Amino acid sequence: MPSGIIFCNGHTWKQQRRIAITSLRKLGLGKKSIEHQIEDAAQTLVEIFRQTKGQPFDPSFSVLNAISNVICVLSFGHQFDLEDENFQKLVQALKIFLNFIGDSFQVMYDLFPQLMKFLPGPHKKALASVDIVLAFAKQEIEKHKESHSLHEPQDFIDYYLLQMEKSRNDPNSTYNEENLAQCIFDFFGAGTDTTFATLKWALLLLTNHPDIQEKVQKEIEHVFSFSGSISYQDRKKLPYTNAVIHEMQRVKYALLYGVPRKSTKDVKMRGYHIPKGSVIVPDLRSVLLDPEQWETPEKFNPDHFLDKDGKFIDREEFLPFGMGERTCVGQQLARIEIFIFLTSLLRAFSFRLPEGVKELNEAPVAKMTMHPHPYKLCAFPTQA
Repeated sequence: MPSGIIFCNGHTWKQQRRIAITSLRKLGLGKKSIEHQIEDAAQTLVEIFRQTKGQPFDPSFSVLNAISNVICVLSFGHQFDLEDENFQKLVQALKIFLNFIGDSFQVMYDLFPQLMKFLPGPHKKALASVDIVLAFAKQEIEKHKESHSLHEPQDFIDYYLLQMEKSRNDPNSTYNEENLAQCIFDFFGAGTDTTFATLKWALLLLTNHPDIQEKVQKEIEHVFSFSGSISYQDRKKLPYTNAVIHEMQRVKYALLYGVPRKSTKDVKMRGYHIPKGSVIVPDLRSVLLDPEQWETPEKFNPDHFLDKDGKFIDREEFLPFGMGERTCVGQQLARIEIFIFLTSLLRAFSFRLPEGVKELNEAPVAKMTMHPHPYKLCAFPTQA
């Protein structure tokens, strides 16, 4: 039976989603507590970029490390040193698994799981990487059980163990260690890859569009100068920056299609009969790139989110996190991460094309998550 949040449904899904949303809210999502941790991760990333001294480099590994550490803070209550051997094993396992998603071997595995168990291929490595992430989560769960900090919960594991304790005598409870480990895996799988892809697209687009990059930097400098931290609430003071971030997520939507769902009953919709049990794949890209909704749907154009006075417009056609009851659990976390990481990087650097490169490739690598092709850029400090 499926566990966790993403591929679960019914009673189990309701309980796992509820504890995830409640915990994230209590951990201060949208308040200062989690933002401080994200700001720390962003400043670590700034220092790593600074070490490149303006030479061409691939930002992807450093960005993946930073985002993975944010999920570690939420799940386990602490970041890991980037040199930590176990943390690097976790990140490598995530990379292997995420590269496998959307691969033709994954499709074959989903269709013929019993047969594929006996055949060689990348699915073997991907399944082993899942075990590594789950083992990492279970190791942290054991440490939390030993520390007895349930009455002062500091992270998702603490809140979940507390809920397990409260529900101990409830025969209908689905709160257990297997679901807890799977929820953490879901956080890493869903919460890392899409934000990772979005930030890689953001750096690529800003490098390809120096005029837009400069306009964002000027707005940040005008409002904040080069001192003091920027919080997520400050996006209201930065309408152009906010518009650029939304437009990046629209024009380079991180997924090939929305997460598949299953109809729980027979439904009639616009004359079509959808039988109970049908798998429904939402094509969010059709909305995000709809020529009837967007003036230049295929073009990176921040004006899509600005009115004639330059004020930010929140548009209902902006659906990268889905909609309805199964909208992305971590959408608020992703919004905070993307905003803080990008504003921190753009205050510190101007991103430029390497010498001899006319433009970075804006075509995606078509998999379940739409990453850009590997690229290199140069980060030049904006201040001494």
